[in-house]
Formats: sequence, structure tokens, C-alpha cells
Amino acid sequence: MTSSVLLDLEPLTAERFAAIERRVASLLHTTADVVITQGEALLPLEACLRGAARPGSTALNVVTGPYGQTFGGWLRDSGATVVDLEVPYHTAAAPEQVERALAEHPEIELVSLVHAEAATGNTNPVAEIGAVVRSHGALLMLDAVASVAAEPLLTDEWGVDLCVIGGQKAMGGPAGVSAVSVSDRAWDRIAANPHAPRRSYLSLLDWKERWIDAGRTALPHAPAQLEMLALEACIDRIEESGGLEASFARHLAAAAATRAGVTALTPPAEAGLRPYVPADRDAAPVATTVRVPESLDARELVSSALAAAQDGSPALPLAAGGGALAGEMLRVNHYGPDASPGSVLRVLAALAAALRSAGVPADLDAASAAAESIWSPDQ
Repeated sequence: MTSSVLLDLEPLTAERFAAIERRVASLLHTTADVVITQGEALLPLEACLRGAARPGSTALNVVTGPYGQTFGGWLRDSGATVVDLEVPYHTAAAPEQVERALAEHPEIELVSLVHAEAATGNTNPVAEIGAVVRSHGALLMLDAVASVAAEPLLTDEWGVDLCVIGGQKAMGGPAGVSAVSVSDRAWDRIAANPHAPRRSYLSLLDWKERWIDAGRTALPHAPAQLEMLALEACIDRIEESGGLEASFARHLAAAAATRAGVTALTPPAEAGLRPYVPADRDAAPVATTVRVPESLDARELVSSALAAAQDGSPALPLAAGGGALAGEMLRVNHYGPDASPGSVLRVLAALAAALRSAGVPADLDAASAAAESIWSPDQ
């Protein structure tokens, strides 16, 4: 596509913007209002928490990775009392833990939860946790940025009041546009909060009043046109590639293949690579995190693997962990176009080369065979 085609586009109409909203709602399996926000997903995530939290309220913040830590900061900054339910990053939150926290703090009105933590490679059982939260009567805000199109996301059925997604991971699209579904209960809470953002990019109420309540006939500001068209194209591609179920299957297969390949890459007796999230049920289909031997630094191993893969092929979906995990964990980002056998096998080959360079035996044939055994012929 030439630059003139990208630049000389007709303005995005309100009708088309609303049509894209409806298609996003179908991804989320929701009949609630959907607001497409013109920025990366941190924008609606912060907007949700600052809109729903208020001084004097109490929130339960389920922390299974770095995003949960960020949510706690926003909630406290909004004046809420925050109860942090911290779960080891190599596992998932259990509904019993959430139920116990709610019983110990009956004043909790809002629960924030991440569905899949791409940074740590775990995924949380939202259906079961949602039932617990709904029984308590609290609102549930869900960060589904990494999970949308990678695993089932049943917003209404699970009782999710605020569900935030982004297009940049399993949907294989842009990072510059995101969306949030807002239940009637959530709208009521935000509208009753005198501290909710107004006349601000963080204001969901502005979108409701100027766009939704006005009949979606005139956009409140110029949309991010290229990003909106890219988001629409992502939905087209999902539908043309077999729909959501096929997308789920590709991501689940990529995760299972990566876990099997990593486990087979180094002999059991060796101090080699192992899945950071031990239990398959807790592992996110969007990304696999891997624990490296204590004798190695994950950052150096990733750098070596990336160098080994510099053969003109597409960029390797491999990165070192963040923050305190940077030295001990690496991450295979098998989402979107990289939820494929080719990407997984390329990562395994690069890791095998990096391990051998570091003096650690690596059996690429065994790893490749283990990974390939996961994929069905049509994948």
C-alpha cells in the first residue's frame, strides 16, 4: 500500500464507527454498550478504574502480574481503599481465594482482574471468579487485552461489568486503538461518582453523553482513522480464518507446542529450560513464559537467540521478562500471526542455538518433534 493510499482516505463516518463498535461487541459476546477508545489499552483501563473507584469505597485488586500492580496504584490514587489479593505469578487466582477476600471485606464494591497476563504467562478462571463477584454484588472490571481472540471471552455470561480489550495481541492488529464494554450497573456507578473524570480523555461519561446517548450520529472528535480501519481489518481476518473458535484453537496449539518443545529441548537431568507456569490449566494461550537455568541470564540468552535468528526471517517473537523477572524468565509471544507452527519452531531453533553457545546441551530434534506433534494437519 502506497503512502498516498494511507493518507488520502475519506473521513470515517459515524455510521461506520458505530458498525465497528457492534462488531467488537460480538467479539466480547456482550449486549452492553461498547466504547472504542482512541489510544492504547491502558487508556480505557485507567478510565474504568478512575471512573468506578471513589473516595470511601473499597476495591479488591487481584494481582497475578505487573498489570494488577498498576491497577492498585490507580485505585489508591482515586481515593479507594484497596485490598490486594496477591497470587504467585507462576499460578492463577482461585475463585475460593476471591470468595474468602470478599467474605473478609464485605464492604468491597469493585473487583479488578486480569484475564491473561502476557507478561507472566498465566490466565485466570474468569467464569468462576465472576460468579463469586456477582454473588457478592460487586462490579467486576476485567483486563482482557491479551485474552481476546486467544481464549473464550463471555462478557455477559460471566458477569463482567467493564471489559477492556486491545487489538495488538491475539487479534494481530494495532496498539493505538482499544475498547471497553460497559454494563448498565457500571454506567450507574460511574455516573454517581462525583470524582469520575469529566471533560477528559479518561472520561467514559463524555463518550456516553456525547456519542451513545446522542444516538451515535456525530462523533465527539476526529477518530484515529487508520487504527479504526486496522481494527476492522483484524475482525475481518478473524472471521475469514474460521472465526473465533479457529483463533482459539491456533493459540491453544501454539501454547501447548511451545510448552512441549521447551520441555523437550533440554534433557530432564540437565538444568535447562522449563515452563515458568507449571500447570497447563494456568498457562495463557497468548504467551508462554520460560524459566531459564540459574547459571544463565535470560536477557543474555534472548540476545543470543535473536542474533542466531537474524537470517532475513520475520522478527522472532521472543523477549526477556520484565522487572524483577528479567534475569530469570523469557517470554515467547505466540499471538496473532505468530500463533503458528513456523513461529514456534523458529523460536525453538534459536533457543537451541543460544543454549549450545552457553554450554548447555539442547536437543532440537526432540523439541521440534514434541512441538509438531501438537498441531493438527489443518493448523
